[in-house]
Amino acid sequence: MSTRYRKERAWYALFTLPLLIIFTTVVIIPFLIGIGYSFVSWDGIPANPKVFVGFDNYVALFKDERFLSSAWHTIEFTVLSLLLVNVLGLVFSLLVTQKLRGSNVARTMFFMPNLIGGLILGYIWQFVFTDAFKTVGERTGLDAVFFNWLIHPQSALYATVIVFAWQMAGYTMIIYIAGLQSIPDELNEAAKVDGAGRWHRLTKIVFPLLMPSFTICLFLTLSNAFKMFDVNLSLTKGGPNNATELFAMNIYNEIFGYGHYGLGQAKAIVFFLLVAAVTLTQVIITKRREVQL
Repeated sequence: MSTRYRKERAWYALFTLPLLIIFTTVVIIPFLIGIGYSFVSWDGIPANPKVFVGFDNYVALFKDERFLSSAWHTIEFTVLSLLLVNVLGLVFSLLVTQKLRGSNVARTMFFMPNLIGGLILGYIWQFVFTDAFKTVGERTGLDAVFFNWLIHPQSALYATVIVFAWQMAGYTMIIYIAGLQSIPDELNEAAKVDGAGRWHRLTKIVFPLLMPSFTICLFLTLSNAFKMFDVNLSLTKGGPNNATELFAMNIYNEIFGYGHYGLGQAKAIVFFLLVAAVTLTQVIITKRREVQL
């Protein structure tokens, strides 16, 4: 082993070790402790004993109607968000990559919502859906569309999807732009010469070569939609009548609202396994469809 190689390994360890220590301390150890908590009954008060209950918490969560309801709401929210975020991100990327005046300004405007924190974003849109929509509906007579969306269960869920998509679409747009710019211009030019129309070029050339970007964007959208908490908290607080209580908020309420640390941790473990299974399946499926240039 050469001296140069040893020095490179030493520098690698010097910069990597602190990150590994932080990751282990902040993520791995709490996760393992959480697994242990999922097998006990405990109210979170240090002075009170932790009673080992085995798999009772896991059995109880599948009998918890509120948890099962939040699971359905989360699935519905995730599917709608997955479609809306990626359609908008792809459309935005196709628009701003055209040689049009003001495309750089449009990129900035589309990306800016992603820079706003989720809590602040929720409070901003809470005003829009309650006061602004109500005022527009009263003055235009279009109260079938412009009303307080947050007081009706289904429209409140749609409102949550819209806010999430408004925040995430600009981020996925950047990834799609990078994918579009990596496609050689010669391929599109050759297709034009052969008489291929715009839609044919888009579906037969652009989309297949854009699969790596689809893989990343679908993964980010799925994981972020499943884990979404801050917008859920500030926009609807899970209401009305728990119609928008998603997975993360249900777990938060179980632990910090009701003091059921063991049951809440069991829900968190099931939540982790579900998100891991769905996202890994998605990555495997989309990876197989990627085209190598």
